[in-house]
Amino acid sequence: MADVNRGNRPLSPHLQIYRPQLTSITSILTRITGNALIVATALIVWWLLAASTSAEYFALADTVVRSWFGKLVFLGSIWAVWYHFLAGLRHLYYDSGRGLDIPTAEKLGWACIIGSVVLTVITIIIL
Repeated sequence: MADVNRGNRPLSPHLQIYRPQLTSITSILTRITGNALIVATALIVWWLLAASTSAEYFALADTVVRSWFGKLVFLGSIWAVWYHFLAGLRHLYYDSGRGLDIPTAEKLGWACIIGSVVLTVITIIIL
């Protein structure tokens, strides 16, 4: 019953031998985009609070929001909103008991990634 080789082998797959699957990558991306949206929300709240504080403080906040950093945060937020939305739709589809086989799950993962990029570009063009 005792495993004498227990110390000679890894207890779980390591990054050197584990190949990430698209479904795990999209799951991680969903968590990252959800947390990244908090950064954008904090930036917006800071900008609004600065507007209610003083003209000088608002000028500082407005400079940050209109800088390359602010534009990058908001561009990433547009993508994150679309990605998070499409991933939510995908999970609603999964909750119905459909799309759980590997080929369909991978197609839906690519649909979320590509769809979010396309919808981000459309949003930027429209705005």
